[in-house]
Amino acid sequence: MKKFFSIFAVLLFTVSVLAACGSKESSGNGNKTIKIGINGDDGELWRIVQKQVKNDGIKLKIISFSDYVQPNTALNDGSLDLNAFQTITYMNQFKKDHNLDISAIGSTVIAPMGIYSHKYKNLNDIPEGATITIPNDVTNAGRALKLLQSSKLISLVDNFDPKGSIEQIKENPKHLKIKPIAAGQTARSLDDVGAAIINNGFAVQAGLDPAKDPLYKEDPNDKAAMPYINVIASRTKNKNDKDYLKIVKAYQSKEVHDYIIKRDKGATVPVVVTIGKIKNL
Repeated sequence: MKKFFSIFAVLLFTVSVLAACGSKESSGNGNKTIKIGINGDDGELWRIVQKQVKNDGIKLKIISFSDYVQPNTALNDGSLDLNAFQTITYMNQFKKDHNLDISAIGSTVIAPMGIYSHKYKNLNDIPEGATITIPNDVTNAGRALKLLQSSKLISLVDNFDPKGSIEQIKENPKHLKIKPIAAGQTARSLDDVGAAIINNGFAVQAGLDPAKDPLYKEDPNDKAAMPYINVIASRTKNKNDKDYLKIVKAYQSKEVHDYIIKRDKGATVPVVVTIGKIKNL
């Protein structure tokens, strides 16, 4: 009988431990540290979110990255719990290319991509044969090419693939040299090229003003901008974690949106859409 009770006690303890482990990430009861990876100069904004969720017993640890790769690989391997730096289209392509199991859990902003130059004041000043650098990752390259088309500098083939490459340029009347480079290097290339297409976050890091400095930029209210909505992402198995969703709710609060509008003056635009509408873009 004593042996039976000993075995029963061990089994009961094991079940209790497993139950505790299984509920640790999804209980949503607060009182835990959540690590989020961000990119660019968004620390102050996330400290507002950090303060809000503290009332829910959540300690939000903010970790800043300077590239578009590590925040996703760190999320996938468990070094991060969440990240918030990328468009839904970029995330979908990246996780496919790298076999990652991550998912979007909430929308944040649209950050219009812009055409910048240190040498010229408007698009018409860009001379024939000038070099224009664009991000070289698949989704941002396609986005940059569409921006060049809307600016009338080039035109693209009718069946342009948004994940396409410079081979899909149909007309290039100024014979511009379109040079794909790492997204983080586009702003640094400005002294050496005619113009560069730069993602908002890297523009801010380089001391540029995305609201005033671009020669031309995307219209965030255009439906065509939907694929470029930025998202908060988690590992897929944790996408319904109640504490994670509290962080999404805090980001989408009026306080945070008012801060973004006041700080960015149109450089980024807060967006609240259901993930179902954009998850497959």
